[in-house]
Amino acid sequence: MAVNDFKDYYQVLGINKNASADEIKQAYRKLARKYHPDLNSGDKKAETRFKEVNEAQEVLSDPEKRRKYDQYGQYWTQMGSQRNSSSSRSASPGANVGVNVDVGGFDFGQYGNFEDFINEMLGRGAGRTPNRGADRATAGYRTASPGASYNDMAPPDSEGSVKLSFADAFNGTEKQFVLGKETVKVRIPSGAKSGSRLKIKGKGTASSLTGQRGDLYLNIELEPHPLFKFKGDNLVAEIPITPEEAVLGAEIKVPTPEGQVAMKIPAGVDSGQSLRLKGKGWWKASMQRTDLMVTIKIVTPKKLSDTEREYYQKLQQASTYNPRKDLEGMRL
Repeated sequence: MAVNDFKDYYQVLGINKNASADEIKQAYRKLARKYHPDLNSGDKKAETRFKEVNEAQEVLSDPEKRRKYDQYGQYWTQMGSQRNSSSSRSASPGANVGVNVDVGGFDFGQYGNFEDFINEMLGRGAGRTPNRGADRATAGYRTASPGASYNDMAPPDSEGSVKLSFADAFNGTEKQFVLGKETVKVRIPSGAKSGSRLKIKGKGTASSLTGQRGDLYLNIELEPHPLFKFKGDNLVAEIPITPEEAVLGAEIKVPTPEGQVAMKIPAGVDSGQSLRLKGKGWWKASMQRTDLMVTIKIVTPKKLSDTEREYYQKLQQASTYNPRKDLEGMRL
C-alpha cells in the first residue's frame, strides 16, 4: 500500500483508537446500512464509502490485524507480508511441505536449503551454506532433542465446542474459557450458527519442540429453540391461526428475533402456506438480515361455547364449499 493510499480506519468508522469490539461493531452496522448499495442505487460515492467501511471493519474487528495496524500504521500490510514471506519459501525436494509453520518472522533465507535448517535445529551438525549476503538471525526455538521430528516444530491446533442460545448467537456474546491455568475471554460475533467455526489465534496446544502455541478452533452449536429453526440462511417459524382468520384474512402479531411485528394474513390462506417477513431473519456476514419464513398452521378450537357451536353449525348448514369435490369418483 502506498503511503498516500493509507486510510485511517478509525476515522472511516467514526470511532476513537480505544474503541471496544462492541463499539466497532455498532459503528460498522450503522454505516453499512447507510451506504449499502441496495439503498443507494447508482451512487458511486456511497459505493466507495461502503467498501471503505467494510475494509475498516475487516481489519479492526480482527484482533491480530488491528494490533499490526496500530503498531505499524501505514506500513502494517508490508510488515505482515514480510513475516509471511519468510515462512512460505519453497522447501527442498523431500522436505515435508504439508505442515504450515509460523516462525514469527524468522528468516529462512540464511540457509542454502530447508534441509540445512532442519539439520541445525535438530543438532545434527551438518554444515550449511548461508545464502550470499543474507543476515544471520537467531530463531527463538528451544534446543531439540536427538530424534525429534520436523512435525514437532509445528504448533498443534486445538479444537473445542461451545453451545449458545439463539439469543446469544443472534446478538453476539462474550464467553470465558479456562485453558489450563489461563482464562481466555472470547468475543463471539452476532450471526453465529451451528457449524460455524471460530478461530482464536495462539491459544492452542504448545509445540513440544518450540513451545510456540497453535490456534484454538471453537465449533459453534446452537441450542434448540421452541419456535425458530433454520432453513438455509433464513429463519422459519410455524404460526397458528384460527379457521375464521384463514377464511376472512386478518392482521396478527408474529414473534421475530427482535420482538413482535404485525403481519397480514390474506383471506383464503391454506395450512402449510409460507409467508415472508423480509429482513426479519438472521444476521449475515455482510451485517444484513435474512428473511423470516412464517409457515401457517390452521388450528381448530377443541372446546366451544354454546354460541360458537351454534354459529359453526349454521355455517356448516349454509356452506356450499366442498374441498373434496375433485376427489369424487377417484379410483386406483
